[in-house]
Amino acid sequence: MPQLNPAPWFAILVFSWLVFLAIIPPKVMAHTFPNEPTLQSAKNPKTEPWTWPWQ
Repeated sequence: MPQLNPAPWFAILVFSWLVFLAIIPPKVMAHTFPNEPTLQSAKNPKTEPWTWPWQ
């Protein structure tokens, strides 16, 4: 029964994990965002109450 022969499937498993762990992560980590995030100021913005026109 060919399903019980682990030789080709084990090689496919090893090579697929090799691709996932060695080739793809550097490509993903090399990605740069077009807009770098800026730090928000620590000062809270001044808010004013909104006057409802129907009250």
